[in-house]
Amino acid sequence: MALVNGSRPVLLDSGFGADAAETEHLLREVGVEPKDITLIANSHYHCDHAGGNGPLQAAYGTPVAAHRWEAAMVNRRDREACSALWLDQPIEPYTVSRPLSDGDRIDAGGTRLEVLETPGHTLGHLSFYAPEERVLIGGDLVHADDVAWIGPFREGVAATERAIESIRRLMSLKVEWACSGHGPPTTEFQQAAARALTRYENWLESPEKPAWHACKRILAYALMLENGMDRGRLEGYLLAAPWFGDYARHVFGLEPDDFTAPLVSEMIRSGAAAWSAGKLLPAAPFNPPRPGWPERPSKPTDWPSAP
Repeated sequence: MALVNGSRPVLLDSGFGADAAETEHLLREVGVEPKDITLIANSHYHCDHAGGNGPLQAAYGTPVAAHRWEAAMVNRRDREACSALWLDQPIEPYTVSRPLSDGDRIDAGGTRLEVLETPGHTLGHLSFYAPEERVLIGGDLVHADDVAWIGPFREGVAATERAIESIRRLMSLKVEWACSGHGPPTTEFQQAAARALTRYENWLESPEKPAWHACKRILAYALMLENGMDRGRLEGYLLAAPWFGDYARHVFGLEPDDFTAPLVSEMIRSGAAAWSAGKLLPAAPFNPPRPGWPERPSKPTDWPSAP
């Protein structure tokens, strides 16, 4: 989530829905009233990037812009929208009023953003570049200290190749400061991009590596959503999760029953999670959702029709 604080403030990604009140607080801390946000522009439609769309739109009527393919899926309430069913992640209803394509421009009032199609993490992933300021907001394409997980089951079997091409495209830009949806900003974008490029290229020869990376990221997020899981809940969650079954069967050649223990062991071995007071908890700091959230339908198939 990044704020472009011009005379027409634009919010690039809106964060997780349960954190909407914190998002409003952060905006006010820098002197921007949430009602004055002229546009939310999404890098992609996963719930940790687009989850705040619904609460902000419901409270203030904030318009949302997104890649034209993802916008169409969201607006027709497609069962695959936001990958919410496959990932088993809640996201409250919203509508996209401005479909975006490569080369479009967003005016934040004093800052002009160029829209760049950078598929990989999702097929409709976007990055935003301010050429005059040499600033890049890259969603989940390149992080300062990590790479985005790649999901071929929803983004296509060539998702890693697309991510590689997207990174190479961004490396051709003049970037003095960059940030992504996760981790710290960087003033050394070229070095971060080169590391990501090398890692993705290595993944092409070892399909289990991106699968482990994705499974650990998705499970860690699930643990955050539930403030940790005990052994019974964890096994039940994994066996019911569509993403888990796909990775177990189609990458590792295992039935889901036989993949639960290896994944939990890898979470612990890698430091992604640890047992505490009978619960498996993610290692990364997090704020669990407040009790009673979400208050609105949380899967696109249950959302009311778009206006």
